[in-house]
Amino acid sequence: MPYVKFEKLFLKTHSQFDERWVQDRIAEDPLMLGLGDVFLKDKERVQPRAGRLDLLLQDAEENRRYEVEIQLGATDESHIIRTLEYWDIERKRYPQYEHVAVIVAEDITSRFLNVISLFNGTVPLIAIQMSALKSGEQMGLVFTKVLDHVERGLVDEDEEVQETADRPYWEKRASKKTLAIVDELLAIMRKFEPAYDLKYNKGRICLARDGRVDTMVVFHPKKEFCNIGVQLSRSIEMDQKVEASKLDLIDYNERWNRYRIRLLPDDVAKNAELLTELLRTAFNEANA
Repeated sequence: MPYVKFEKLFLKTHSQFDERWVQDRIAEDPLMLGLGDVFLKDKERVQPRAGRLDLLLQDAEENRRYEVEIQLGATDESHIIRTLEYWDIERKRYPQYEHVAVIVAEDITSRFLNVISLFNGTVPLIAIQMSALKSGEQMGLVFTKVLDHVERGLVDEDEEVQETADRPYWEKRASKKTLAIVDELLAIMRKFEPAYDLKYNKGRICLARDGRVDTMVVFHPKKEFCNIGVQLSRSIEMDQKVEASKLDLIDYNERWNRYRIRLLPDDVAKNAELLTELLRTAFNEANA
């Protein structure tokens, strides 16, 4: 692989590129920010008596939105205040979501990084430094997260605060064939607890028994597959079993202690024994 030398461009003083150009590039591919599996919800979102929010991104699986403000050059007081103001407006308008403020700038100086860090204790805030690099006639953008937000869970993880939905909603949002995956896994769970049923919310599908939501297993059906999260303490033995199977292990989420697995329509039948063991182990641990 040949070595390529890049030239750093400063967009603040560049005659060809401006903030709108950067905004459009991120809107085309929001994954470049490194915020996870996010998609564009809105661009230049009008804020009542407060201007326009550059970008509003939403997590494809988590009940989370990101209010993103972009600035060329070094960040300053007005950039920080504007970002926090837009974050505050959006979280008050849509309290059903978790909201995270995101500052993007070419230069996040140590002075303002210290100021931003002070807010991060009470405001979920991410600071991302942007670099424009050129090689020949080609250029690209590189984003480096210099400050991550402090994640906080719900007061009670079992507390279900998401907007409710129903099966027809999910048949339209996902598909009948991926909801069948959820039904197959529910049938397995009913071997351990016959009272289990499904609780449909707009962000995910959970288990429920006796009217109480149980987030031990959560389902995120898509059009062609279904992602599941199984809450279980991580073990080398279970890691090896899952990795040795034909299941698509996405990752182990350290925050929620979940194995995240992507299932295709025929995966449950092909891996019934392992999935039963995985779910039984999670059930036993949760009810120990």
